[in-house]
Amino acid sequence: MSTFLFDQTIFGPVKSRRLGVSLGINLLPNDTKVCSFDCIYCECGWTPHKREKKAELPSRKTVAQLLRKKLEEMRNAGEAPDVFTFAGNGEPTLHPAFADIIDDTIVIRNEYFPNARIAVLSNSTMLHKPKVVEALKKVDDNILKLDSAIPDTIQLLDCPLGRFHLVEVVNNMKKFEGKLTIQTMFIRGEFSGHRIDNTTEEELSAWLKLLAEISPERVMIYTIARDTPTQNLSKVTTDDLEKIATRVKNELGIDVQVSG
Repeated sequence: MSTFLFDQTIFGPVKSRRLGVSLGINLLPNDTKVCSFDCIYCECGWTPHKREKKAELPSRKTVAQLLRKKLEEMRNAGEAPDVFTFAGNGEPTLHPAFADIIDDTIVIRNEYFPNARIAVLSNSTMLHKPKVVEALKKVDDNILKLDSAIPDTIQLLDCPLGRFHLVEVVNNMKKFEGKLTIQTMFIRGEFSGHRIDNTTEEELSAWLKLLAEISPERVMIYTIARDTPTQNLSKVTTDDLEKIATRVKNELGIDVQVSG
């Protein structure tokens, strides 16, 4: 199926299902995906495992300059974003200057739109780096992926590239002492000869147990809304998502946002 890449470092604003009017910040290249996951549902397509040349990331200075330019345009046009969202063509925390860019963004946000929030959508793979953790603690919406509590399912859904240990990731999530949002993609289908369904009772019981350990302030649950790089995947119904959300609220007392 058709997928796409974000062709700008600063993109939008766009209307986000989960965050409102979102101005996107892409710390990855504009012509290729750079990620530590190769999720089978990613709207940006497959992650290249080999490249002819090293991917060029936008510099800290470039990100700040482009962000200021865009915010100046928005202010002059009377437009205001609800949130600055670090997303784009892969995993934003892979950028070597990620922590410094977060600091710059906070300063620039305060100059132009102090009421806007700063969000980071992360796959949680760089939480072993202290500077990444400290930077994520500074943002308003620290949104971390946890698609399953079962390692085999994570391997099928997220296809980690390199070292990935679920226990270590969960322990790193606990470092935030509740100042985080867990984001989970629920999906059904087939891939590589395997049946995929992370809405089964086995999956949900294990997932709820990990949520209780992590104790996030909020959980975001959603399903596919755009094209995916592989066929044979299907959306989870809004009714099913609402049933999952009810369990999170009733069993754990955690606020849930549903995007069907």
